[in-house]
Amino acid sequence: MVSAPDPARPVSLTFEVADAINGAIRTVSIKHRARAAAMLAELGLHPGQEAVLLQLDAHGPQNQRQLAAAARCEPPSITVMVRKLEAAGLVERHTSADDARAQVVSLTDHGRHVNRRLRQLWLELAELTVSNLRGVTVDETIRVLSAVAASLQESVVE
Repeated sequence: MVSAPDPARPVSLTFEVADAINGAIRTVSIKHRARAAAMLAELGLHPGQEAVLLQLDAHGPQNQRQLAAAARCEPPSITVMVRKLEAAGLVERHTSADDARAQVVSLTDHGRHVNRRLRQLWLELAELTVSNLRGVTVDETIRVLSAVAASLQESVVE
């Protein structure tokens, strides 16, 4: 009797298959980041800054610790990023009413205006990214990519 594969057991791959998987993911990562960087540059933004702007747009003012968690980066990186966004007039910082040591970041009117265009560019990037998919739905693509991301997140040593 043949038993079903054990989902807890790692998949056994040949080097050739592993090379194809890793090469495809590397290519997607490099090309997606390059295309995103080019599109973001149209708005005067750098990769990573969009995560902060979109987070503020979706959830309103937040402290820098919350932004760092949402953008999946370290607090010192978010501090530099917020400074640059503030210098560009896209966000403003205020001392938190709850904690004088914390800075609350919010979008400016200019930041909200840029976010409208950013959302359009983000939609264009996603459409471009999946434009050659055949026989796979967008929902299936999201499910697979989310599973891949979860696998990588689980393997991170902290």
